[in-house]
Amino acid sequence: MNEGETFSFLGPNGAGKTTTINILCTLLGFDSGTATVNGYDCRREAHQVRSSIGLVFQEVTLDNELTAYENLKFHCYMYNMEKRLTEERIDEILHVVGLSERRDDLVKKFSGGMKRRLEIARGLLHRPKVLFLDEPTLGLDPQTRSHVWEFIRKLKKSEGNTVFMTTHYMDEAEVSDRIAIIDRGQIIAFGSPDELKRGLKGDTIYLKTADDAKASSEIEAKFSMKPRRIEGGLALTVESGEKFIPRLFERLETGIVSINLKRPSLEDVFINLTGREIRDYGPAPRHRG
Repeated sequence: MNEGETFSFLGPNGAGKTTTINILCTLLGFDSGTATVNGYDCRREAHQVRSSIGLVFQEVTLDNELTAYENLKFHCYMYNMEKRLTEERIDEILHVVGLSERRDDLVKKFSGGMKRRLEIARGLLHRPKVLFLDEPTLGLDPQTRSHVWEFIRKLKKSEGNTVFMTTHYMDEAEVSDRIAIIDRGQIIAFGSPDELKRGLKGDTIYLKTADDAKASSEIEAKFSMKPRRIEGGLALTVESGEKFIPRLFERLETGIVSINLKRPSLEDVFINLTGREIRDYGPAPRHRG
């Protein structure tokens, strides 16, 4: 990971990606190989690793019987932060997450989105160089997910943190600088979102004509490609859709009723690589203290 990047592990919920984040955060041991975070060895320098990272778990880990302020104050104690900085940092981070007016309210009164923002704020309180987010918006409604991601992007811009995230939401992975796709515990692809999508080498054109059977024969004869018959029309994969469509209008004698161009998505990439949609594997391994 490079400083200031957002890096995503995209894959099935509960599978190898959560195990990976637990290893990098020193919550889970490993049998072979090496792993370093912020220059610290995850096996030999676990304490230094933990001191230099922030971690937001998939499950809520706040104390519902404490206020927002008390949850953050306890975190300051755990990280042995200087007393003179504690109040200043808490005030600052509550303002950043928009919870200043709720600082003295019990967390059990918070909505799911507010709890998530407080969890992320807690993970950033000691200003870590790397922030680990394990499924940061799992179970949240679309509007709250959008608010949480707007908040994460603002924090990344203002703090310059490196963000390491696991997710199985395709739209969340799109905001990352680099993505690793993991399947059955193995990394099977790695690159930027655009690089991964370019790897499919083709746009899909969906076409409805006055006579789809005739149009299919025409396209096969004139362009040396066989369209796929789908419900409601034809589909064909081409190298550059925006350049091919004008040629199609120019040379196709059968009247075109409608046409639509679809570029490869991360979901297309994932399904192409794994042969199936994202699915659950069951519970993740337990954390080791």
